[in-house]
Amino acid sequence: MYRYNLFTKMVSIMIIMLIPITILYFYSNKTTTDVLRSELNTSNNNQLSFFQNQVETNMELLSSWPILLIHDPDILNLKDTYLAGHDLDLEAINLVKRIQTKISIQESSSNWKSKLYLYSPSIHRIVTENDAQPYKDEDLKREVKSGWQVERITEQGEERFQFSWFSFTPYMSQFSPERATTIMKVVFDSRNIEDMLDKFKSGGRRDPFYYKQGAGEIFNRSADRPLAAQLVNKLEEETLQGSENRTLEIDGESYSVNIVYSDKMGWYLIDYMPLTEILQPIHTSNRLFYVSVSALLLMSCVVAYFLYVQVQVPVRQLVGGFQRLKQGDYSVRVGIRGKNEFSFLSGRFNSMVEQIQELIENVLMEKIHVREARLKQLQSQINPHFFYNCFSFITSMAKLGNHEAVVGMSHNLSRYYRYTTRQERDLVALSEEVEFVTHYLEIQNMRMSRLQYTVNIPPQMRRLDLPPLVLQPLVENAVLHGIQPLAAAGMLRITGSCSGRTMTLTVEDDGQGMRPEAIRELESKLGRAMDEEMGCGLWNVHQRMRLRFGEEAGLTFAASPLGGAKGHFAVAAARR
Repeated sequence: MYRYNLFTKMVSIMIIMLIPITILYFYSNKTTTDVLRSELNTSNNNQLSFFQNQVETNMELLSSWPILLIHDPDILNLKDTYLAGHDLDLEAINLVKRIQTKISIQESSSNWKSKLYLYSPSIHRIVTENDAQPYKDEDLKREVKSGWQVERITEQGEERFQFSWFSFTPYMSQFSPERATTIMKVVFDSRNIEDMLDKFKSGGRRDPFYYKQGAGEIFNRSADRPLAAQLVNKLEEETLQGSENRTLEIDGESYSVNIVYSDKMGWYLIDYMPLTEILQPIHTSNRLFYVSVSALLLMSCVVAYFLYVQVQVPVRQLVGGFQRLKQGDYSVRVGIRGKNEFSFLSGRFNSMVEQIQELIENVLMEKIHVREARLKQLQSQINPHFFYNCFSFITSMAKLGNHEAVVGMSHNLSRYYRYTTRQERDLVALSEEVEFVTHYLEIQNMRMSRLQYTVNIPPQMRRLDLPPLVLQPLVENAVLHGIQPLAAAGMLRITGSCSGRTMTLTVEDDGQGMRPEAIRELESKLGRAMDEEMGCGLWNVHQRMRLRFGEEAGLTFAASPLGGAKGHFAVAAARR
């Protein structure tokens, strides 16, 4: 009887000791699961946002084509070409062929398959890569709308979406074919987006797809469309609130759904993953824990005395490990002694914590990679917009026999593009940046002889380092938007000063200047996401400064004593 009572007490004590451990495990398991789901959702949203930015960047590149081609000399000449009859004469045919060649080159410059259309009111024809057909003004007026337009089309028995973008000159709030001189349209279909979705899925994603209410879905080519359709039906039951995360249940299976909204496209990028795949390691750990506890209880009935001697130390270690894990210390490991049930439990605990630590470290590394990729993306967007004008100048000077001008322009242009295409460094000397800007100004001076400039930067300051390609966009903005529109303007001044490790660079001109409200509006746009009306040069410099030097860095603008505008920025420069 005594033995039975002692045995009962020992088993009861064992059970009482296991109760708080089990409760603590459940609490720790729930906390770990919540943290894991939160970090995975954040990582998934970051990856979807990065993919969304890649798609938007390609669309912005396509939308910039008409702006570039509208200023092409041949296209400008086309608007002054008028036909005596309905047929094109020899000169007009040759001009159209040159334009078709440039359209073909522009179409082949992108990885996306796209189509460019040039509407010429002067000859009343649509010029494409290999055709020139008449068009009707009423049809054109009905088609032209602002922004990207989406249309569902059927081709070879397959349905897809066609995206189109119109650009015309001169600008008018209400489009009229009679008043326009040049109209261009760029078109691509959803197969380009499908290709990107296929590549994105091959990187470990589930089945990402695009969705727009009232329009339809764009899937990758191996998508589970019936399941995606069920997800869309579930999502349509509640109003989508932009970018968000949801948990949906379909056919008894729970799915974690990540949604990212694109303001520019107006579409939602959706990806999903079964929760069982996310929580499978934790469920396995739970099963192992239950098995361990059951075995421990069974053995406690047989070897109560040994449990009494050996249970206190292992339990104390486990409780301490769970407490440290609860406080967020994922480096905690429980020491393993001997070969028994507690060593098995401790080993599984260490394995679980190690898996959790590896998952959290992977999520943090993904965040760092996304930030680095965004910095590289912003830096790579800087691209000169006067490529065609420079080659047009070289062609004109060559025809006139002015070989010195051809040599000078070629020399400055080669130095200019050598600098812009070899920027693998994060920092360059200010002297190199100034030399690069000087080549740019020499190119502009050849094209616009009234342009005069001065560079006043102390020699000791030129040895300091700064991020590459940050001064040229300011200079380019002053030339194109300050000096060029005003015939009487022509003076540009670049000055620099250094206080401690802070470098200040200022660019000012005697051009048309900016009103105070326009300056405030420009500075406000620099801090927001880039829209269709905002050039990428200044926005790019502003965002790179803030990414590298913090929220206080960036561009500021004011009126210049020269009569135009003044832009400047300050950075913490590094010495060589």
